[in-house]
Amino acid sequence: MEISLVIPAYNEEKWVGQALASVFKNAPHRFKEIIVVDNASTDRTADIARGFPGVSVVREDNKGTSFARLRGALATTSEVIAFMDADERMRPGWYEMIARSFTKDPNLAVLSGPYHYYGIPAWQDIIIRIDWLLAAPINWLTHTGVVGGNFAIRRTIFDKMHGFNTTLVFFGDDVDIGRRARNFGRVRFSFRFIIDASSRRFRGAGLLYTLWLYARNLLEGAFAAHPNYTKTHRDFR
Repeated sequence: MEISLVIPAYNEEKWVGQALASVFKNAPHRFKEIIVVDNASTDRTADIARGFPGVSVVREDNKGTSFARLRGALATTSEVIAFMDADERMRPGWYEMIARSFTKDPNLAVLSGPYHYYGIPAWQDIIIRIDWLLAAPINWLTHTGVVGGNFAIRRTIFDKMHGFNTTLVFFGDDVDIGRRARNFGRVRFSFRFIIDASSRRFRGAGLLYTLWLYARNLLEGAFAAHPNYTKTHRDFR
């Protein structure tokens, strides 16, 4: 099975090198393509990404995760498109779980799973793990369990969905993927499909406030006919 990897990046010169190093360490020569989307960066993100052999960099000047993911997906040619963020670190077995899951289940549209946040105190880690457990029944019952920085989608489903919803700049973009993908196949959320993510948003905006924002947008996307997602967000770099 051919799998491509897309990594959106906005001013990620501090992190993108670590993200790519984790890919080359844990899935060397496995992805058909590795595409970093330079999402209107003004720093050395693109130059650092080009320093890794075989990595392609494409530019997307419309800032926003949906624009960046769409631009990256359109540049791929594989039957499965995987996504991680530039401030994340891939774990061993991440690639293998994608390949195994999509091969075994022809009806699988999307595979996703939780983050494990690094750089936070142990007590915050416990609270976040409990929050994931509380959200799990919603993800499983509504089949909207997609985490934007940790998912893979079958290309035929991506095409049937007509790509990603670029009107959603940040919050709600991943839930929207699950809402639309479930019309064409199975959306699977697995606690065994984990990626390590930066905790900078929790440190910048506060743990409880950030969890409340995520919970609100998850509930809106899962149950509201016309979700009213949070319209604004702050960048933490």
